[in-house]
Amino acid sequence: MAPDQLSLPLTLLLFGGGSLVIALVGSRLTRIADRLADHTGLGEAVFGAVLLGAVTSLPGSVASITTALAGRADLAVGNAVGGIAAQTAFLVVADVVYRRANLEHAAASVTNMINGALLCALLSLPVLAATGPEISLWGVHPASLIILLLYALGLRLASQTQQAPGWAPVRTALTLEDEPSEAPASSADVGWCLWGAFLLAAATVAVAGWLVGVSGIALVRHTGLSETLVGSLFTAVATSLPELVTTVAAVRQGALTLAVGGIIGGNTFDALFLVAADVAYREGSIYHAISAQPLFIISLTILLTAILLMGLIRRERRGVANIGFESAAVLVFYLAGMATLVAW
Repeated sequence: MAPDQLSLPLTLLLFGGGSLVIALVGSRLTRIADRLADHTGLGEAVFGAVLLGAVTSLPGSVASITTALAGRADLAVGNAVGGIAAQTAFLVVADVVYRRANLEHAAASVTNMINGALLCALLSLPVLAATGPEISLWGVHPASLIILLLYALGLRLASQTQQAPGWAPVRTALTLEDEPSEAPASSADVGWCLWGAFLLAAATVAVAGWLVGVSGIALVRHTGLSETLVGSLFTAVATSLPELVTTVAAVRQGALTLAVGGIIGGNTFDALFLVAADVAYREGSIYHAISAQPLFIISLTILLTAILLMGLIRRERRGVANIGFESAAVLVFYLAGMATLVAW
């Protein structure tokens, strides 16, 4: 399917259809993930950060690789990092849905805070690569390898902290702990059925992500908008719909740690999109091919993550409109950033 040959109606149909599939299947992923977290004994924070975060990120990953293979550096990076920014803003929606208290107060987790700090570190590497010397090995910048290594070390640190934390957040009357809703099942058939459904849903959203990526390339041609704007606002939000659906659904089910862990863990996994895009982009290192706009989005995303991290540490019980200072600040900066891109 060649993006240059797609008509505008077909482009909109593919984009809308792929987005709808991502949203519908994403809602089922949360229910399966919550059961698997209990069944495997991994806990909501770890399962949300690793498996749920990775699978709900599949559409964005496929879209970034598709656009990078087509030589669209700004679109690929804009989609990857714009998705992280959008998903961070989705936590504001989840905070509004959860009315008992500020979501970041109720979903206290050291693992989530470590993943937030890890994300800031991962996103700083593309900025260093893009503004540093133009070096690459087989068209791939060394920063991509460092991102992979740092991600692996971060997951190991998060796992060790989950098992033996050096300190723990104070438990209050509004804190909702991660307690399994069902005992780990002894039947292997139950586990295989859950994993089968989980993998089928993952494959479905991956195909939908490819359709969104292809239609995103065509949207740039039809609308004349910048690749970064299309990637950060259109394809990024569309491929991030599983995170929105699963986060709101998890909050409604009372799986608060899974909700926050799914977003932050998914964002951390999304940083690996940049590695995949760098490998897929065959005209050299993708970090040296991007313009100032993707660097703006990366910087904005680091800011949003840092604000969220401060909220997780401060744990304000209630704030403006019952959503906390961090949610209000994330929303303001995200909207201001997107408005800046539109006016750029």
